[in-house]
Amino acid sequence: MDRIDRKILALLEADGRLTVTELAQRVGLTPAPCHRRLRELERSGVIRGYRAVVDPAALGLGFEVLVSVTMDREDAGTITEFERSLATVPEVRHAERLFGDPDYLVRVATADIAAYQRLRDEKLATLPGVQRLTSTIVMKRVVNERPFPMDRPR
Repeated sequence: MDRIDRKILALLEADGRLTVTELAQRVGLTPAPCHRRLRELERSGVIRGYRAVVDPAALGLGFEVLVSVTMDREDAGTITEFERSLATVPEVRHAERLFGDPDYLVRVATADIAAYQRLRDEKLATLPGVQRLTSTIVMKRVVNERPFPMDRPR
């Protein structure tokens, strides 16, 4: 990946709706070679997809909670079942398995604290292998979906 590929990525992270013509102009290429580079970035998996970034509050889901999950056992079957079950919970926006304690960090979005309490008690706490849930309410996002730094060499 060279400087032009990195510039293409930076521009698309800022505005994923740029046309190939606009993108080519901004990186100093004609559309055909720009299009080839773009397709190669997509084909190789560097660009994993395109999507709209939706404001959760506009959907009535502005109450966000970070949930730390500590497991009571970590055998392969329990972990697989926990992760499969967690993936079926629509309110889960992001989930990561961690080294150390806690075992998982999960970001959920609900309408309000009462909706979160029901989700916590009726769904999250009943998932396979869960020993403890610790909830931290998000006050505000300070850094949100920042683009990756493109000026770093690999």
